[in-house]
Amino acid sequence: VADIVSAHVLAMFVPSFFTGHLIVRFGARSILAIGLVMLAIAGFCALEGIDLENFFAVLIMVGLGWNFSFIGATTLLSESHKPHERGRVQGMNDFFVGAGVTLASLTSGGLMNCSGNSALEGWAAVNLAMLPLLCLAALALFFLTNKAIKNERI
Repeated sequence: VADIVSAHVLAMFVPSFFTGHLIVRFGARSILAIGLVMLAIAGFCALEGIDLENFFAVLIMVGLGWNFSFIGATTLLSESHKPHERGRVQGMNDFFVGAGVTLASLTSGGLMNCSGNSALEGWAAVNLAMLPLLCLAALALFFLTNKAIKNERI
């Protein structure tokens, strides 16, 4: 199990060495979208079961998806503010991300505990709970992208 957690953490942070280059080449919105798709795929793959091999693959996908979506979103946030505002906005973003992670950790524990009579049912509830959040993020990305395209035409 320690190897699974280690692989997940590596998948979260090692890609950071090249994610910035991918953003320069393909754009922050594209990398963010790829990250959201990876997270959605990981969520659906997680519904396949709770065996260690599946858990290993899913947590690597979650780590990669998190990296792409987090760095892509942070880049968009930074680009949308003036240089003198970026430090304060980034600090507020980091605070809200940390608060969200804390809330998600507490909520996932409750979902695992209170969803059905088995670990499999609890695991399914946790993974299905992320679906509305991914949809919300995808909608926000869609509307921001359309707004940016309209502004470029003007």
